[in-house]
Amino acid sequence: MPPVLELKGITKRFPGVLANDQINLTLEQGEILALLGENGAGKTTLLRLILDLIRASKGEISSGDLIVSKSENWKDYTSSYLDEGFLIDFLTPEEYFYFIGKEYGFIKNDIDNKLLQYRGLFNNEILGQKKKFIRDFSRGNKQKIGIVSALITEPEVLIYDEPFNSLDPSSQIILKRILVDYNKKTNATIVISSHDLNHITEICMRIALIENGIIIRDIKNDGTALAELENYFSVEI
Repeated sequence: MPPVLELKGITKRFPGVLANDQINLTLEQGEILALLGENGAGKTTLLRLILDLIRASKGEISSGDLIVSKSENWKDYTSSYLDEGFLIDFLTPEEYFYFIGKEYGFIKNDIDNKLLQYRGLFNNEILGQKKKFIRDFSRGNKQKIGIVSALITEPEVLIYDEPFNSLDPSSQIILKRILVDYNKKTNATIVISSHDLNHITEICMRIALIENGIIIRDIKNDGTALAELENYFSVEI
């Protein structure tokens, strides 16, 4: 069987900027991969390329046996949340969840049942807020809405950009548990961009370290990854 995701020679140039340079990466079913790097390293650009939100200058990305730039069928089993631009902020959370669910063939009752799994993350602050629109929620609660909107479709491939951002410590712990449990339950492939060394070394099986648009290390998380990463990012004072 082909890999769940395969990037071959991916290069992305913007005017005056080389964002990604000859990236080769393969992900198998059930892997949880972190993209890690400093601001501007090329992580978000790479996620947008994987989701075909932007096109590569060179190279090819495949999802299974589908080339993402030439097919729409991979979207049937892929879900993501990168930023607030993914939200429809004039809807209530419930309206937004029902809209997303309908796009994937789920009825309202299906979505209501799925949302019960995320009561701990929501902490009674998301659902049942009458006509409170998404635009009126805090940044952290918008983040929770986006995170769950990607999960309720039960994707085989799940992609997040900085999912722990804006979440309080309790919600970060709950999210880690949700992602690990979802991976175990479904054998989904999960790709996460994050700056948090502790979070990613707790939940990710592999860590792709990106520097200046290049993957300089593909680290297997075998218990020594955190020390290796702390050494890489350490700065002499």
